[in-house]
Amino acid sequence: MMKKKAVVKNETGIHARPALSVVKEASKFKSEVLIVKDGNEYNAKSIVAIMCMAAVKNDELIIKATGADEEAAAVAMVKIIEEGLIK
Repeated sequence: MMKKKAVVKNETGIHARPALSVVKEASKFKSEVLIVKDGNEYNAKSIVAIMCMAAVKNDELIIKATGADEEAAAVAMVKIIEEGLIK
């Protein structure tokens, strides 16, 4: 299992459009990808789960990836969240 920390950089948090970007990115990988916020785990490949997470700017998230491409998955998820690629 690979764990990485990410901080939400998007001004409006992870609302509908950014949530779709997160799901699309996570779905590129074979690994199981979870996002942990406030001790709760959310499936990064589920739009409903990501929307329910209700992440706002500056929230600290933990990315947990398990599987054949876990390192690449974790790095990609941190990049999309931290580098503000979700608009």
